[in-house]
Amino acid sequence: MAGEFELIGRHFNWPAPQGFLGVGDDCALLPVSAGHRLAVTTDLLVEGQHFFPDVDPEALGHKALAVNVSDLGAMGARPLGCVLGLSLPHVDDAWLAAFARGFRSMAELSGCPLVGGDTTRSSAGVVISVTAMGEVPLEGALLRSAAKPGDDIWVTGTLGGPHVALELLQGRHPEHTTVLEEVRVSLERPLPPVSFGTALAGHAHAAIDISDGLLQDLNHILKASACAAHIDYPALPVHGALQGLGPELVQRAVLNGGDVYQLCFTAAPEAKGRIVELARQHGVEVSVVGRIAEGSGIQVMDSPLPMGQDDYAGYDHFR
Repeated sequence: MAGEFELIGRHFNWPAPQGFLGVGDDCALLPVSAGHRLAVTTDLLVEGQHFFPDVDPEALGHKALAVNVSDLGAMGARPLGCVLGLSLPHVDDAWLAAFARGFRSMAELSGCPLVGGDTTRSSAGVVISVTAMGEVPLEGALLRSAAKPGDDIWVTGTLGGPHVALELLQGRHPEHTTVLEEVRVSLERPLPPVSFGTALAGHAHAAIDISDGLLQDLNHILKASACAAHIDYPALPVHGALQGLGPELVQRAVLNGGDVYQLCFTAAPEAKGRIVELARQHGVEVSVVGRIAEGSGIQVMDSPLPMGQDDYAGYDHFR
């Protein structure tokens, strides 16, 4: 049976970019450009909590890094590199090869190379920890606290698909299983608009990635910025496969559904033309979905169904 260092050498010892020191030493070394700060984010994925035991390991490798570079994009940071912690109950070489293939593909797609990490044995399923690092201009970070009354609220991509996919995989809504394959890719292989997020620095004010639901994540911006928000429900970009599903399911998926890993950001109305052009250059779909206002809280206008207090809550690990 292969040992720890043989497994690392076989599956994760990839060449580091020029100027970097990567896998094989006590620490990785990453250069940071003059006039920039280091942005660091980490996420933990636990079998049975964040992914199903029988998930495609290549898709899992992709998502393990995607959820981290999504955070970098939400800060306006350019990815530099990442480290991977992997805890496994046993060695499955084919599983590791597929996981590494998905992880490396996402690393190359996002420009976030693997430069180090650790492996260990787990007594209770697969546990994955990824820490990603990027650089952001000293005055260019997209902070949650920077939204201003009068700002447009923007969303990239579409909403609702991952939530519906998750519930279908849990065996719910059997009458809608025909849409599973169409929405499953949005859950298992998210494509966060990282380079677009980096390009927004200097054009947008505040930003966050949508991981726990649009309303919950937007509320983080509102609390940090001491502002309110008005959301125009008909303007929300609903995943195309959700057309024809029940209004209650769609409304919950779009407003509260997590695992989206798209951006919600705010910007002055006069920045609209530039943002639309940047989105075109980066191949990203963008929608203006509301407006930042004075006060506190979120008001959803023209939703198909009335909104109760609990309808504003997104995902919480301990709720």
